[in-house]
Amino acid sequence: MITLTDQDGTSAGLPTAAPTPGAASVARVAGGTPVPGGVLARERGLPGEPRLTLSWALLAAVAGGLILTAAFPPVGAWPLAPTGPALLVVALQGRSLRASFAAGLLFGLALFVPLLSWLINLAWYAWAALAIAEAVIFALLTVGQRVLLSLRAWPVAVAGWWVAAEALRDRWPYAFPWGRLAMSQAGAPTAPWTAIGGAPPLSLLLALTGSTLAWLLLAPGPAGALRRRLVPALAFAGAAGLALAGGLLPVDPVPAGTPSATVAAIQGNVPHANNLPDLLRATTVTANHAAATEKLAAQVRTGHRPAPDLVIWPENSTDLDPRQYPPVFGTITAAVQAIDRPVLAGEVLRNPLRNVGQLWTPGRGPGPLYVKRQLVPFGEYIPFRGLLSHITSLVALQPQNFTAGRRAVIFHAGPIRLGDVICYEVGFDGLVSSEIRAGANLLTVQTNDATFEVDGQLGESLQQLAMARIRAVESDRAVVVASTTGVSAIIAPDGTLVARTGTWRPAILESRVPLLHTIPLADRAGAGPEYLITALTVGAFGWAGYGWAIARRRRARGGPGPVTQPEAGPIATDA
Repeated sequence: MITLTDQDGTSAGLPTAAPTPGAASVARVAGGTPVPGGVLARERGLPGEPRLTLSWALLAAVAGGLILTAAFPPVGAWPLAPTGPALLVVALQGRSLRASFAAGLLFGLALFVPLLSWLINLAWYAWAALAIAEAVIFALLTVGQRVLLSLRAWPVAVAGWWVAAEALRDRWPYAFPWGRLAMSQAGAPTAPWTAIGGAPPLSLLLALTGSTLAWLLLAPGPAGALRRRLVPALAFAGAAGLALAGGLLPVDPVPAGTPSATVAAIQGNVPHANNLPDLLRATTVTANHAAATEKLAAQVRTGHRPAPDLVIWPENSTDLDPRQYPPVFGTITAAVQAIDRPVLAGEVLRNPLRNVGQLWTPGRGPGPLYVKRQLVPFGEYIPFRGLLSHITSLVALQPQNFTAGRRAVIFHAGPIRLGDVICYEVGFDGLVSSEIRAGANLLTVQTNDATFEVDGQLGESLQQLAMARIRAVESDRAVVVASTTGVSAIIAPDGTLVARTGTWRPAILESRVPLLHTIPLADRAGAGPEYLITALTVGAFGWAGYGWAIARRRRARGGPGPVTQPEAGPIATDA
């Protein structure tokens, strides 16, 4: 390895690999072919020789993953989000494919291990397995980003890579949408971009800000530094300014005369135990939510609170099927009769096993229900159950897979047309959008966070709340988050928190919310922007791979060819 020099012979100005003898008179093109005279062949993308030693590059990858983690709750330092993609580019510059995989793996571990640390409350091996699996998937995809760095327009290609990588992780090998760049931006001035095209364009802008920052960091110097840094500096300022300009977008207005309704969210609380068996006191949980609803009814009768148009209980407010347990049926019925309003209850139904939200109405009892469509891998179903059963007995922890629903359901309660997503589903663009297109003028997220808060961690609860706030902006709808233990919240269509609870205590939230009927641009576009960005990124990857193959073929035929190469520089296969 040699110290990288620019065409005027100046040092790159960053920690580099140790120079080899004769470096002043011999330079290498991206594939490793010597070029006499110490002048590097012109390349379309970043220089082929690394600017950092491998140890520094791997350290940059770890730092990038940790910094990106801090952009998400519970830290929630949203301005840090572009720094993670920037440091990943710095780590990958000039690296071989093997070293790029290693950098991607370290970045992924630094991101997902702390981001998903709340899973330790379920089981340490669940935390380890999911974090490592996500890191390996990320590392494999990172090799593709390294190939894209050989393109002239690599900052744009890298931004598209982040959207494409998130799209893949949302769907395969098991759907898991945590760690998307856009979901770190709840409450940020960048968030309104989601109303234009959903979460993917916001991820694109954040990643573009990061890639142009990397371009600025990797600009050669010190000789001619101003001239060489001007273009990347302007590109970085433009990308960052464009992302922050989201705060100026005229989105999520509530027109005068918009109809509204009063909605209440019940947080009944569960036994605060240090182990899962003690948490699973199903009759106690149901009784707690019934008691809180009856308390609300008493406050309405005395005039201390307005009568709600709808009451929402969280996911798993009863884990015992009311059809099979008459005492549970009676408890819910009594609460519904006391408040004399429709109540949406989160239930686990049997035969088949389903996670549902069911609307109960006074005098009628249980009515229409929504069945959770996107099940939690390793929680509500075991992926590759047949294969894993030959490897581990842990599949017995979930002996029966839940049955997934197949369609959006709109609950009618007076003027309210309620769309429901259950817990994990809030992370999936298409599920939320389908509720809006089906006619929802109000959204709810029913969730049960007790499992992940046993030791007091709030990561899962706050990350999910951040997603719900992004969904409010994206869909131009008020969102009601109802949790068994907190955090419950009522969110305005612009993403601001109207009300929220703490954790591990009973609470009643009530507010008047607007009922908007317009379908915003993001929901009309659906997955179109994501598909378009992904397709263009795949095309860019193909073009970069073609240039790499051509350059390798030329070297194999005997020589580096002309000093000025129109094709992308090849990527070495050694570290």
